[in-house]
Amino acid sequence: MGSPRCCAPPPHTVTESHLFPSFNGLQQLAERRSFKAWFLDQFGVLHDGKRPYPGAISTLEKLASSGAKMVIISNSSRRSSVTMDKMKSLGFDPSLFVGAITSGELTHQNLLRRDDAWFSALGRSCIHMTWSDRGAISLEGLGLRVVDKVEDAEFILAHGTEALGHPSGVAHPMKLEELENILEHCAAKKIPMVVANPDFVTVEARALRVMPGSLAAKYEELGGKVKWMGKPDKIIYESAMAMASVDASDSIAVGDSLHHDIKGANAAGIQSVFITGGIHANELGLNSFGDIANSSSVQALASKYDAYPSYVLPAFNW
Repeated sequence: MGSPRCCAPPPHTVTESHLFPSFNGLQQLAERRSFKAWFLDQFGVLHDGKRPYPGAISTLEKLASSGAKMVIISNSSRRSSVTMDKMKSLGFDPSLFVGAITSGELTHQNLLRRDDAWFSALGRSCIHMTWSDRGAISLEGLGLRVVDKVEDAEFILAHGTEALGHPSGVAHPMKLEELENILEHCAAKKIPMVVANPDFVTVEARALRVMPGSLAAKYEELGGKVKWMGKPDKIIYESAMAMASVDASDSIAVGDSLHHDIKGANAAGIQSVFITGGIHANELGLNSFGDIANSSSVQALASKYDAYPSYVLPAFNW
């Protein structure tokens, strides 16, 4: 999978013996400190990909009633509108959110505008790694030419880990090992990669599924250049602050990934809540929803990932 990438250091110093403030529910934190904006991860915090976590919907309603602005920030490789549709289908009220910012949306907009030096230098022909079972990602309107031969490609676009896009528009299912073999040939050609979902794994109905960030980490190991379009890069947090019209001091991010959510919040200079019952549940020895993590275990894990939350909660509930 590769080692985590480096980010800017956290905006505070944490000693090895430091234990992060821990609450049983969000109410204690909301009463302690009134934040104008809450930036919420979705998978592992609000839902598990199949259904909402217990208490998540009512907790959102209570936060909204307090006047807080809420923005979903997600490393999903899909567009923001698709994310909001997904939330609605799971029973969440889209009107509770100011909006959603996804890695897929940031990727789409940058490939469309190309007003950034890195993107303007990309060609139009790409190897497209996408989804099959989870539904392929549309590249409509981007003026890209999908190719299936490395020698014809000018860059790699990684949206998923299940399939290789075909020039016909069909996604051809492939095993992860097969996609990694293609990366080896791409690395030899020294073409860049854009990864539209920097997550290594995500929670799906309590299981962990491999995400495109694993392919990107592999590509960096091979010597390839990667543009990471989401957490932990601070671009997604800055976009959320702009969407909610707030600054860093009035913002807090909630996530279940130390490497992505919490490390990204550290880099953006905003406070954060670490939800222990998500992707790190097994590492923390948690067996059931709502289990309380051992504080010293949380500290050890934070040190391992060099990511330091402001607060710790077992789940996103009131």
